[in-house]
Amino acid sequence: MKRIGLAWQILIGLILGIIVGAIFYGNEQVASYLQPIGDIFLRLIKMIVVPIVISSIIVGVASVGDTKKLGRLGGKTILYFEIITTIAIILGLAVANIFQPGAGVDMGAIEKTDINSYVETSEDVESHGIAETFVHIVPSNVFTSFVEGDMLAIIFFSVLFGFALTAIGERGKPVLAFFQGTADAMFYMTNQIMKFAPFGVFALIGVTISKFGLESLIPLGKLVITVYLTMAFFIIVVLGFVAKLAGVNIFHFIRIIKDELLLAYSTASSEAVLPRIMEKMEKFGCPKAISSFVIPTGYSFNLDGSTLYQALAAVFIAQMYGIDLSLSQQISLLLVLMVTSKGIAGVPGVSFVVLLATLGTVGIPIEGLAFIAGIDRILDMARTAVNVVGNSLAAVVISKWEGEFRPSAAPNKQIA
Repeated sequence: MKRIGLAWQILIGLILGIIVGAIFYGNEQVASYLQPIGDIFLRLIKMIVVPIVISSIIVGVASVGDTKKLGRLGGKTILYFEIITTIAIILGLAVANIFQPGAGVDMGAIEKTDINSYVETSEDVESHGIAETFVHIVPSNVFTSFVEGDMLAIIFFSVLFGFALTAIGERGKPVLAFFQGTADAMFYMTNQIMKFAPFGVFALIGVTISKFGLESLIPLGKLVITVYLTMAFFIIVVLGFVAKLAGVNIFHFIRIIKDELLLAYSTASSEAVLPRIMEKMEKFGCPKAISSFVIPTGYSFNLDGSTLYQALAAVFIAQMYGIDLSLSQQISLLLVLMVTSKGIAGVPGVSFVVLLATLGTVGIPIEGLAFIAGIDRILDMARTAVNVVGNSLAAVVISKWEGEFRPSAAPNKQIA
């Protein structure tokens, strides 16, 4: 196994998981054996995410030591995120209108899935506005934020703490050395945990296929194909153009992060690759201060794949019910998604929660989500992969914008 690269190991785990899941489709006992393996892997990842983000941001901010510079960095980051996610929403709406994936779908042939678990959470999101987003960035209890994995609050605290260490001078150096050591130790742990990734992928995919089967994709095949092709278009054309402006070839960039991209796709979890992406972008040429700030922030503000899917899925459901959305309704959908999709990345089933909170505002039956819930895992894998590419590239773009991007001395050599 040591002679095979991580990407190949994950791919083998993915294929074997699909095969096992297909063979034992409907066998709950098999799923009960595999689920703990997948859960252990995801728990291992979640265990290290918060310590890595805290320590990396504190060290990065302390190395900058300039309030104006960090303020400028934050402003550019949020502006870039808003532009890219808006383009993603517009693309999703455009594709849905052009290709009409929901037209002619036989709802009687689709098995509805219970979505009650998302409804209660969506009620809180419906009142989710810009003001509320910024208020919740400031933690009332920082330890609660650590426990809950509230990324925006964690980033806010870590930035302030990094500045405080710089402000107290020599007295802060021992504390700074502690966090530098913590970051180094956490990244070492990450590399060790990644050795378990192929087994985690095998288990998670096996459970998914054994529960829903490949047959569940057939009635909604047009939606799945449309989503996947649109995601590919967004990466290659939209992000490819952005990468070109930053002096980076998108295909080379994808090769750099292929291990993390395949892992994110297989697990449908951005958290699973957050530590490794931060490390790789730093090696690729992004300063620690930028990569450690931009990438975790993007986890809440730059969900390109999720926002694209939400726009496409909303119009798909409307088409499925024979509802013709007017231009004003679609503009309203765009504006609502621009707000509701921000700052709630830690909510379980975030795309479903956002859609539940959004559909009713433009007169689309929320019950329509029950028809696509069964294949959401397959779609979630695609949107997670897009989120990872978008956030990784964002670190490069902001580094270039700040004039601090220092490309690897050996750009054609894989960054390990």
